[in-house]
Amino acid sequence: MAGRDSIDRYGAWLLAARRRSPLTLEAYVREARALASWLGERGLLVETAAVADVLEYLAFRRAAGLSPRTMARIMSGIRGFFKYLRLEGLRPDDPTELLESPRQERSLPDVIRADDVNLMLGSIDVSTPGGLRDRALFELIYSCGLRISEAASLTFDSLYLKERFIRVVGKRRKERILPFGDEARAWLARYLEEGRPALEKGRRSDRVFLNRSGAGISRKGVWKRFSELRTTSGVDGKVHSLRHSFATHLLAGGADLRTVQELLGHADISTTQIYTHVDAEDLAVAHEAYFPRSGGAREASAEARDGVSDTGRAG
Repeated sequence: MAGRDSIDRYGAWLLAARRRSPLTLEAYVREARALASWLGERGLLVETAAVADVLEYLAFRRAAGLSPRTMARIMSGIRGFFKYLRLEGLRPDDPTELLESPRQERSLPDVIRADDVNLMLGSIDVSTPGGLRDRALFELIYSCGLRISEAASLTFDSLYLKERFIRVVGKRRKERILPFGDEARAWLARYLEEGRPALEKGRRSDRVFLNRSGAGISRKGVWKRFSELRTTSGVDGKVHSLRHSFATHLLAGGADLRTVQELLGHADISTTQIYTHVDAEDLAVAHEAYFPRSGGAREASAEARDGVSDTGRAG
């Protein structure tokens, strides 16, 4: 089994040389430990394990019913570990070099319609300090397309309320300057004036968003608050749906793909392109509203989707 020191050094290398985020680093190190432990139980070492050993381990993990997405994440962690061992001269080769990651179906993002976003945010009870925090928090996530961790870790030295922008450090320590709208600014100002002082509980924190104990709100805390909000409003979705909705609504409003890529902090524009999907129902509504000879476009759209003739062409 690989020594704890080598795995710890792998984690340090991920942080310093590869500039991985703390969450990614934690996941990769966890996978390295899991692999080393499994090999150790069979009297094997990561320094000498063969391709067949790695394949057997992956088959063992896959037998647990893990999804292709999870398996791809496991393989990424293992690849990084063997790459590190090779770079450090701890083994002469990389047994994962020729292994292919499982193919993943790219699903469309979960998007909340603009009216439903308004309904959801408007259902928050802002008569309490926690309610003011939640309104400001989710307004900001939606207005900037923030990841949960980016919103939870926001500090005062990265908030420019008067100028209406924030500075965040996302994946791979990539810094982004993000503007936010008047609505988010108004709720932030009210939360900072009326809500946050009541949440401080005599504690000093540089975090903008606090929990009821006066400490910075956690990612888990944000998830919990959104789950309660979803139940209250009756609008389905996840916290990350607000980020998806931000991107989709920007593109629908005419923003170009490169701008949305920069705002989201995507390294590759192909990741952003998933937001260019267009809902067939939206197409039908637009056609019926603006085309002079529409004549029941929504019914035609449904037939086009479902009514494929025996010849394999749309009827």
